[in-house]
Amino acid sequence: MRILVADDHNLVRDGLKPFLYELDADATILDAANLDDALTAARAVDSLDLVLLDLKMPGMNGLQGVEQMRRLHPTAAVVILSGHVERDDVLAAVRAGASGYIPKTISGTALINALRLVLAGEAYLPPSILLEGGPAERKSPASPLATLSVREREILGYLIEGQTNKEIARRLDLQEITIKIHLRNVYRKIGAVNRAQAVRIAMTAGWPMSAA
Repeated sequence: MRILVADDHNLVRDGLKPFLYELDADATILDAANLDDALTAARAVDSLDLVLLDLKMPGMNGLQGVEQMRRLHPTAAVVILSGHVERDDVLAAVRAGASGYIPKTISGTALINALRLVLAGEAYLPPSILLEGGPAERKSPASPLATLSVREREILGYLIEGQTNKEIARRLDLQEITIKIHLRNVYRKIGAVNRAQAVRIAMTAGWPMSAA
């Protein structure tokens, strides 16, 4: 596995490496202190599996760094690291093509779990954003999200938190196959083809939505 870590703080970069080696003990970890150096490092290799970008490091210019990295390595999972979690930033990162948005306040164990989800092709978004946003930001009853049942909305919420089918099943005291069936119904109703797209559709539609 080849991982690129870009953050303007040496302590952050060094602190992340032991956790990243838990993903793959033989991983090659590249690092950079700004976007220009990160892009240079990205151009020097044939492939990247995971890219961690500090949202506020020099050169990022909003989320243009995500878009540039995605163009260089379309198959890499690009994840935003940030010391602050703002709903608008998270939504913008998803629209720019980020596979995840991870607060720097997250625990090491949660970080590893989040990155494993991302590397499995799913999305990770901070659960705290589910508590934000007023009614004006939520979709009208005409939204496809409004066609979801209470149980489907509940499962979609856990999906957005980054939980696996097994974890959701445990939370709801249901069989894992039951969660898969509910998720198939969710995908069909909102027009998603996979978990990551379901998360993106929900977030861009103004999740959380009211139960009514």
